[in-house]
Amino acid sequence: MRRPDEPCSHLTSLKIIHSDHYQCDQCVALGDHWLHLRVCQTCGEVNCCDSSKNKHATRHFHESSHPAVISAEPGERWAWCYQDESFKEY
Repeated sequence: MRRPDEPCSHLTSLKIIHSDHYQCDQCVALGDHWLHLRVCQTCGEVNCCDSSKNKHATRHFHESSHPAVISAEPGERWAWCYQDESFKEY
């Protein structure tokens, strides 16, 4: 069993997917803005964070069941697993 302070298996087995696409296409289509971007670690889709109005990264998880994202923000090197509510710096 995983200790609460240990990253889950989704995060420990990540092969990091980065993206050069620095926008949330869904927010752009709505004419909205985002605060921070996240990159899905299953398909590479870029979406806005939960601090953004539309929370597209979380919506993507609920629609796709893709569990993990990384921050797309410059200088940030962390991953989050929605399924296991687990965090890991890399």
